[in-house]
Amino acid sequence: MKSNEDIFRAFANHPAPLLPILHTFHDRDGWLSQDSIRAVAENLQIPLAELYGTVTFYHHFSQQSSGKQVPRVCTGPICRLNGADEILQDMSAQGASEMPCAGRCDDPVPVIVGGEVLVGLSVSGLEARPSMLPSPPQKGITECVFASIREANQASLAGYRASQGYRALETALLEMTPQKVLEAINRSGLAGRGGAGFPTGRKWQAVRDAAGHPKFIVCNADEGEPGCFKDRVIMDYDPHAMIEGMALAGYVCGAEEGFIYLRYEYPGTFNILDNALTEARAAGWLGRQIQDSEFTFDIHLVRGAGAYVCGEEGSLLNSMEGKHPFPRNRPPYPVTNGFNDKPTAVNNVETLACVPPIIRNSAEWYQGLGLGDESGTKLISLSGDVAKPGNYEVPLGLPLKTLLYEWAGGPLPGQTFQAVTMAGLSGGFLGEEALEEASLCEKSIRSYGSFLGAGGIMVFDARRDMVEVARQAMSFFAEESCGKCFPCRIGTERLTERLGGSGPSEPAAWKAEIQDLGKAMAATSACGLGVAAPLVTESLLRFFPEQVAAFLKGR
Repeated sequence: MKSNEDIFRAFANHPAPLLPILHTFHDRDGWLSQDSIRAVAENLQIPLAELYGTVTFYHHFSQQSSGKQVPRVCTGPICRLNGADEILQDMSAQGASEMPCAGRCDDPVPVIVGGEVLVGLSVSGLEARPSMLPSPPQKGITECVFASIREANQASLAGYRASQGYRALETALLEMTPQKVLEAINRSGLAGRGGAGFPTGRKWQAVRDAAGHPKFIVCNADEGEPGCFKDRVIMDYDPHAMIEGMALAGYVCGAEEGFIYLRYEYPGTFNILDNALTEARAAGWLGRQIQDSEFTFDIHLVRGAGAYVCGEEGSLLNSMEGKHPFPRNRPPYPVTNGFNDKPTAVNNVETLACVPPIIRNSAEWYQGLGLGDESGTKLISLSGDVAKPGNYEVPLGLPLKTLLYEWAGGPLPGQTFQAVTMAGLSGGFLGEEALEEASLCEKSIRSYGSFLGAGGIMVFDARRDMVEVARQAMSFFAEESCGKCFPCRIGTERLTERLGGSGPSEPAAWKAEIQDLGKAMAATSACGLGVAAPLVTESLLRFFPEQVAAFLKGR
């Protein structure tokens, strides 16, 4: 067993030591004792009260003896449809507790026990099993990110190299200047695939041009949005694609160091990534003077501890720096003042995995993968009341109806589709009209008052009470609000209460209050959580007025 001194010595030169140290104590002892927290505070010179506030902010750091072994059951929207509450009740004697969506919506219900994820529809059926591979591509569809992911041993360096892995980085180092790589990314039209949709080339150009060194590349792998599980499958089955994308980003931006910030709920993925990074270093694809070039770049793997708000880039950076993970006020932006106040490019897993195929095949090839005026593809995580849940790589501009009915097999037997969510939960709901007419691109989805975002789509058939679904969604946002700004902190609580039956007795006044709360939150919240949460109630009122009326009448 490692002593405290051994642990501190191991991370003495780590640029983001707090979370790795806390995890090592948590793994060693099965909990974070007061003595351990005090030792960490003294070693890292963090005020004890500040560190305690940071530790208790995260869901998965236990302060109870042997608390790491207590089962945590996912009660996300899709898992609730598949018996999560019954599993939680059946494991109550073991002290089981709830956890937010754990990213297994295609294969519910996940239960974390210690460092292992079990999945199943009942306690007796829980077992450890790997992530589901993406659904096969449709005839005539060319994939970008998923093109080789189903190949045997693709997660290994040998398997990745067999599918032209690291060819893009090699080409860039031998034949292209950083500016030429940047120009290719700009021409491709690649935009951020994590939610915001900011042009990737513009972000990298801003970091490249920013004053100050060192510069950093951060991969946001904190895939915490309910209904999203696409990044997990990339990291589990094709991790080197993301690593190569990060190295290319470092080459363009002039960065020598990168970080992968991985969500806690993917412990198996952590081991896969750690092994892939070790392989890449040993083969000279990471480290000093990569492949005998003048380019140096290495990657640190940092594991989160369970906090939805850490998917927001400012919160993520604060978490890495060992601070309380509040969102940052902007400006300044991470491209000039990111990790340790230095220029930083933050991209998500899917975005980075797009980069090597673009460099290998050309920007024009990538542009041609979309439909109409759209460039490229988008990974969609599809779950819920649909025949074939899973991950799909679709050409941007594909009709939503085509995905639901032709690719994913339509509704369950005897059922009809009623609603889908967009952007996980953050985009709210789409109803009957949108299900028939919307296309999978930002322009189309935004015309219905939502956004495509990270690409999580949860499906609800006609059996579901959409007011209750909305209440559960708002309860999630209320629980995950960091509390920094009062519009989000108070607004999510008030909206949860209203969806539970409280509020003005007159329906018109109730609706007006819901809309007023939402407008205030959207206008004044500090980050995307408070801005997006009102889309749940806004879309509920818009697409399901009959259900809202029946709910108000029955209060």
